[in-house]
Amino acid sequence: MSTDKTAVDAADDESTFDDEDTLDDSFEDGTDETSDASRRASVRRKASEGAAALSKPAAEVSAAASTAASVTASLPAMLVEGVRNLLARPLASYQLVLTMAFMLTAFGLVMVLSASSVEGYSQEGSAYGLFTTQVIFAGLGLVVFYLMLRVPVRLLRRFAAPSMAIAILLLGLVLIPGIGTLSQGARRWFVISGVSVQPSELVKVALCIWGAHLLASRRRDNASIKELLIPLVPVAMLVCVLIILEPNLSTTITIAIIVGAMLWFAGLPIKVFSAFAVSGVVLAVILALVEGYRSQRVMSFLGGIDDPQGAGYQARQATYALANGGVFGVGLGQSSAKWNYLPNAHNDFIFAIIGEELGLLGGLLVVFLFVLLGYIGFRIAHRSTDPFLRLMTATITVLILAQAFINIGYVIGLLPVTGIQLPLISAGGTSTLTVLAMLGLLANAARHEPEAVATLTTGSQGRLARILRLPTPVAYRQTRAETLRDRLDQRRSARGRPAGRTAGRGAPGRAGTSGRAGAQTGRGRPAEPADSQGRFTMPWKRAKTAEPAPARGASARRPAATGRTRPAPSARAGVDYRGGYPGAGSARRSASPGWRAGAHQPRTPRSADPGRDRPTHGRAGRR
Repeated sequence: MSTDKTAVDAADDESTFDDEDTLDDSFEDGTDETSDASRRASVRRKASEGAAALSKPAAEVSAAASTAASVTASLPAMLVEGVRNLLARPLASYQLVLTMAFMLTAFGLVMVLSASSVEGYSQEGSAYGLFTTQVIFAGLGLVVFYLMLRVPVRLLRRFAAPSMAIAILLLGLVLIPGIGTLSQGARRWFVISGVSVQPSELVKVALCIWGAHLLASRRRDNASIKELLIPLVPVAMLVCVLIILEPNLSTTITIAIIVGAMLWFAGLPIKVFSAFAVSGVVLAVILALVEGYRSQRVMSFLGGIDDPQGAGYQARQATYALANGGVFGVGLGQSSAKWNYLPNAHNDFIFAIIGEELGLLGGLLVVFLFVLLGYIGFRIAHRSTDPFLRLMTATITVLILAQAFINIGYVIGLLPVTGIQLPLISAGGTSTLTVLAMLGLLANAARHEPEAVATLTTGSQGRLARILRLPTPVAYRQTRAETLRDRLDQRRSARGRPAGRTAGRGAPGRAGTSGRAGAQTGRGRPAEPADSQGRFTMPWKRAKTAEPAPARGASARRPAATGRTRPAPSARAGVDYRGGYPGAGSARRSASPGWRAGAHQPRTPRSADPGRDRPTHGRAGRR
């Protein structure tokens, strides 16, 4: 049985093998054609995938190139839009002033350390001696910056005259032997506990504040020349005489710049201003030629003296330093001119060290920073509504820019050497202190812009303001005396009575121009708007264009039965710098019994009101 079973299994296995061979043969014979087709299809598929893979990077590159081109084309527009958005912020001016003050101070400290290390080591045995003094004055300057930022505007105006008197007194005391210190043939400093103070630098701040207060308190559309010049010019001449006796011609030039800027923005007629400017230039030339070393500098600049080791030594060494710097400079701290080749390298000629160590790019950076600071200052002056702040900020801006570009001008050889320092960059303790005080006043004025006041009064102060505990600014309002004087000026202009020369710089035919659309001249025709004259808008003209406050009633202006227009009563309080800024109308009424609601608002001119042609019988005079 087992033998038969084994035979049967072997037969089955042989039949199975035969069947598999038969199936393999039949499969190979039937799929030859299909396998060739599938191979060709797979080859075509792989070729198409390879082509797609090769074309994909090219497409991506072209798309990336187009995107980069569009971004590059829109980059200037994006930058312009970003700058516009930054400047549109209510506190943009304030934040920019803070940024510029700290940037210039930090940059100046770095350059003073680099420029004074060699001279400090040779004189005092320490490379950080002059730098330490500069750091101390910079710290004091930041404290003064903070105080100027906090002080209310009414206090600035209240103490303007006493501060000017104190500054003049210090100028007189420094000339007394035993009180003032004599150094390098000049008596300009007080030495207190080893720290020197220069009163001629302090008088700059005092003159900016006092002059702006004086001209703003006397503002009138038809202010006479006498009101503009007296007592500002006599006091400035006294200050200049005291400074010349030190002697110090460079500070005398800056005092003349301050007075000239104030008179320009206050509306001095162009003929009088030109005569004033020409007289100042002639006087400066005479003073420069009287003194021996000054005349040698001027003659060396003009080419009359060719003495490389004499009068033209500093200017020539400064030129060598700038040429050595090239475009990119030799590196910070690597200057060779500061190794006693260039005198006063850390002070008057520090811009030459900047040009040598940082190159042309570093010099252009300094110029750009001062140009930006000038733009910020004029922006604050343009946006302020307080005539005092407008005059003060515009004058401070002109002063800082003039000092910076005079210094850069004589370092690069465009001007004769005068000794004016580069603000916040040159080593000079009192100069740094006064410039930071001026920037603090600019920041204070920036916080009093209308948009800034509206933002800060709503309680949305920044974190820095909360840390520094800065007071909330108060919007500007006209005083009652200013309002009544404006009304009197309007009536005089409407009647055709010449009350003096106009405040604008033009012909006498512009007398009576009030600077507002709709105002009338003495001839009865509409006055030309201030903006159409193409010059800096006068401070009081912008203040008058402010919109009236909402009245207590149905409308801001209600017509009377006689057809004339009378302003409605208003709860808005006026500003009296002698009595302070009132918080509300009720407080103002209680403080001043003679105060009346709506008295501060301008009234319709008599010539435009047919119902007011009857005589006043002296009523305007009694007001």
